Amino acid sequence: MRIEEIKTIENMLVRKNSLENEIKNLLRGSIEIRDVSGKRYVYLHFRDSGKLYTKYAGEYNEGLIAQIKHNNVYFKQLKNELKETNAKMTPLMNDGNEKVLSKKVRRCVDYAKHELVSSIYKQARLEGVAVTYLDTETIIEKGKVSNLNSDDISKVTNLKHAWEFILSEDVLLSKSNYSILRAINRLVEEGFYYNAGELRNVPVTIGGTTWKPPFPIESVIIQELNEILDAPLSDVDKALKTLLFIMRKQIFIDGNKRTAVIFANHILISKGLGIVVIPEVSIGIFKKLLITYYETGSDEALLDFLTKDCLLLL
Repeated sequence: MRIEEIKTIENMLVRKNSLENEIKNLLRGSIEIRDVSGKRYVYLHFRDSGKLYTKYAGEYNEGLIAQIKHNNVYFKQLKNELKETNAKMTPLMNDGNEKVLSKKVRRCVDYAKHELVSSIYKQARLEGVAVTYLDTETIIEKGKVSNLNSDDISKVTNLKHAWEFILSEDVLLSKSNYSILRAINRLVEEGFYYNAGELRNVPVTIGGTTWKPPFPIESVIIQELNEILDAPLSDVDKALKTLLFIMRKQIFIDGNKRTAVIFANHILISKGLGIVVIPEVSIGIFKKLLITYYETGSDEALLDFLTKDCLLLL
């Protein structure tokens, strides 16, 4: 696959994820007005994935009604664009893969969703975000937190979007590849860097070591990534080796650890195997082993740690 095709797929993936999130958050549906104790309240009835839901929209006012009617029209436009995007993207993405998720993969998706708050919390803590489990849960559920700055809230929100992206059916049906890797980084770093998802073009320094990774070259990164993914290894080993490869190469200007963990999870979940996440109690050990890996390139000790302490296999 040519680099131009990869970038086309990446842009489609990001747009698809944006459309799905906008549709999910849109206040829309059939309007019902209920009179209670002399006051009027607006409820909405709508379908999602074939199921009928009812949602409270707010106390009645003309502005709210006008907004819902506008949203209902906009919803149809979004659905049409999503349908067109899927139609263009699916032939490029599947490339001979399965067209329907297996029961094994669906079970793994359910497990990953069950562990979503915990996984995002642990990833945020790995990045030094001063967030609690309760804060994480509140942010994911779109509640308000007053003890965090806007950057920390955005990092947690971006992790949620990246996880939702890899758990979507079309993305799980596609091969783990460079386009998905870039799309993950764009989501992880959304709002922080205008060139999120692009290869790093500035030098980086890593705390705790004088080792400096060389500038990434796109053709080389694609080749080396594919060599791992096509190697005669188990899917678990591919996931873990890919995770370490992305971290050590420092492919992107920021968010490499978050991107690496989520990409590795795409491999694991798409195969119905489980998830990988660094426990909060093991962050110190992980960082020490990671520094050694950065400096030596030897991954045996870190792979052993990840296998024993960080894998949650079904």
